[in-house]
Amino acid sequence: MSRPTLQIALDHNHLEHALADVIKVGKIVDIIEIGTILCLQEGWKAISCIRSMFPEKTIVADTKCADAGGTVARNVAKAGADFMTVICCATIPTMEAAQKEVKELQVELYGDWTYQQATEWRQIGIKQVIYHQSRDALFSGETWSEKDLSKVKTLIEMGFDVSVTGGLTISTLQLFSGIDVSNFIAGRGISDTTDPVKAANDFKKEIIRIWGE
Repeated sequence: MSRPTLQIALDHNHLEHALADVIKVGKIVDIIEIGTILCLQEGWKAISCIRSMFPEKTIVADTKCADAGGTVARNVAKAGADFMTVICCATIPTMEAAQKEVKELQVELYGDWTYQQATEWRQIGIKQVIYHQSRDALFSGETWSEKDLSKVKTLIEMGFDVSVTGGLTISTLQLFSGIDVSNFIAGRGISDTTDPVKAANDFKKEIIRIWGE
């Protein structure tokens, strides 16, 4: 079982606020995500700017693309993104078109997706999925449950590298002990704290404590 990586989600409305946070923690985390809101507000500029600041990091454009996969993927790749996300309801042709343009395509699991769909994603070569509690679900009071953990385990058994996100805190990580999670994505759990540097380091330390060096 390998040690999960740590990803910062820059879910900001304005590029200057995102830059203020990523300057603090960009060297600590393994992956930097230009979040959906930031992609919509400042897409090309945000991706290209952060790529120039962190040339050695993996950069994700969280577009949650549903259509025009090839065009969207081509654009974010030219801006400097390594990975791009598509929403799970996107068609197989949309996903295949996007795959041709980026290093890795990630499927965002929202709403009513099925394991049959997941099987089709694997058949076209998709390796990465992102399992969430959404912002809206968390704000309405939902929490991580055994049902979530079971789905994560099944996706891993199907051969996916599974990223986990949605209201993650340091204490949440313990829930996934013994599970071969590929990556943890934290947004507000790092950027909305009084000390983002400490928060990012604490996430990394807890991951190492649970999964080892």
